[in-house]
Amino acid sequence: MATKDWNAAQYLKFERERTRPVADLLSQVPLASPGRVFDLGCGPGNSTSVLLKQYPDAHITAVDSSQDMVNKARQTLPESVDVQLADLATFRDTASADLLFANAVYQWIPYDDRIRTFTELIMTQKPGGVFAFQVPDNFNEPSHVAMRAVAENGPWSATLNRLPEPPTRKPFQTPEELYNSLKPLCSDVNIWRTYYHHILDDHQAIVEWVKGTGLRPYIDPLSDEERKGFLEAYLGKIAEFYPPLVDGKVCLRYPRLFVVAVRR
Repeated sequence: MATKDWNAAQYLKFERERTRPVADLLSQVPLASPGRVFDLGCGPGNSTSVLLKQYPDAHITAVDSSQDMVNKARQTLPESVDVQLADLATFRDTASADLLFANAVYQWIPYDDRIRTFTELIMTQKPGGVFAFQVPDNFNEPSHVAMRAVAENGPWSATLNRLPEPPTRKPFQTPEELYNSLKPLCSDVNIWRTYYHHILDDHQAIVEWVKGTGLRPYIDPLSDEERKGFLEAYLGKIAEFYPPLVDGKVCLRYPRLFVVAVRR
């Protein structure tokens, strides 16, 4: 993916909304007091803080592939947390894990590598270990339909078409695909989907939200002038797709897919 490093400050503009799914995922983890916990894709440390509160006696390792996110996590989290910079596509030093926890990270793993990554991680765990993750599942949401529409038209389209890896990603695997892949290794696989309805100040707030995540593969490879034009066109599309509410605010519908698997 031809993108720059992550921006922790941009991500944290919506910290409360981004952290809520962490608590929702953790509420379904069937572990009372795990000794060893890994937060895979810890970001700026907001998910790790939730894990620390839930499991104050656990040895927690927080891992992320972004130097900016790791720096922010190290500033935010207590020294007892081991914060590591590592590529999550290949990180497998997890044999001691009672809980592998991942908040909104595996949508960035290439589609064809995801199932292999999941099964390899689960195979590192001892019986009874839990692998829990959630990902945005918004390929067909207006926010992402708008990204693809804007990318196809405009002076920036030539730049995006020359990329070795296209910015548009495939939808995430279906619940059926995930279950069929994980169940042979697991005694239980719990899958559910939740729609969050985030009330944001205006259309620009939606742009700011996705600038920190899903929009990055489209705008990071562009020149400053192309990026400015793309974002202006994208804002126009967002205004078309999201009608204002009674008080002028807008509602960003945001579906997420959750999985909690218990190692057989």
